[in-house]
Amino acid sequence: MTIRLPSSDGTLRTYDPRPEPFRAADGTAFTSRTVFSAAHVVADPYADVSPDSPAAVDWEATLAFRRHLWAQGLGVAEAMDTAQRGMGLDWAGAAELIRRSAAEAKAVGGRLACGVGTDQITGGSLTDIRAAYEEQLAVVAESGAQAILMASRALAATATGPEDYQEIYGHLLRQSAEPVVLHWLGPMFDPALEGYWGSADLDTATEVFLEVIAAHPDKVDGIKISLLDAGREIALRRRLPQGVRCYTGDDFHYPELIAGDERGFSHALLGIFDPLAPLAAQAVRHLDTGDVSGFHQLLDPTVELSRHLFQAPTRFYKTGVVLLAWLAGHQSHFTMVGGLQSARSLPHLARAYELADGLGLFPDPGLAEDRMKTLLALYGVPQ
Repeated sequence: MTIRLPSSDGTLRTYDPRPEPFRAADGTAFTSRTVFSAAHVVADPYADVSPDSPAAVDWEATLAFRRHLWAQGLGVAEAMDTAQRGMGLDWAGAAELIRRSAAEAKAVGGRLACGVGTDQITGGSLTDIRAAYEEQLAVVAESGAQAILMASRALAATATGPEDYQEIYGHLLRQSAEPVVLHWLGPMFDPALEGYWGSADLDTATEVFLEVIAAHPDKVDGIKISLLDAGREIALRRRLPQGVRCYTGDDFHYPELIAGDERGFSHALLGIFDPLAPLAAQAVRHLDTGDVSGFHQLLDPTVELSRHLFQAPTRFYKTGVVLLAWLAGHQSHFTMVGGLQSARSLPHLARAYELADGLGLFPDPGLAEDRMKTLLALYGVPQ
């Protein structure tokens, strides 16, 4: 078993795949951390669509992947940016995804939280933005899932200052029947969110964010921070009101943030846990027994893969996530909604395969090798 992989300098190198995969334990529930994996969607490869068409989703394969995540003991964060929300999956598709995933979660007893945004509109007044949020909140509430209030491109474009964010979020939190998760997604994930919370200065934005939480602590289950700044996340979580959790969304520093310190820790809501699910779940079970060293031994080596998948432009990390799902046998093809399978270079994909294989993430290493060779052949790489 050898494979020739292209490097970024245009040369080919020989790689010997790992013969045995990582073997995970059973999917018992976690006791020390609440952990969600944001999940990708599986495109319908037979649909006659163009990149700007509404998403054509293979629903059975998409739901099967969620069952895989639940089987590991993870919760599923649905209809988030990992599911290509706003990058191929529109609100109509997201609403259908939420309804189907919620029904599946009830059937198997899985934990589910769903993204709520304003992507059915592209702009408008604050009244329009509030109504768009309310429409999506109603869909999630009807499904029985927990709501994650995502950052809004429309609000970022319309708001004239911090007071507009306080008005919108205050209204939504006051009317929410159940505590929600507030999601602060940084501009590295979505450039349209630059200046969120009313300022491009992150210190100023953080103060506004904390004021919103402090005004409604009983309506905020937690916050999800995706700024790729471990120090900022730690400082912010230490200022949260009692009972409000911090869910790390930092795909660069997650082991240290989840492990925590003497003053606290972060829970997790991570896109990288889509490909890492069995290994990540096993690592968290080490924390459940107090084995911090065992946790780090399993999870620290995964950071190189995560940093590779999430390298700039970070928003295209979904391409690597879907590649690894295909190589791992969770779907039959490497096709993405919006045609985003083309968003990363061949050397990037080759390195993703190499790093994932080295971690033992492919249940059938031979299948992964064969599929990678098929992809390489399409690009004319000799074996």
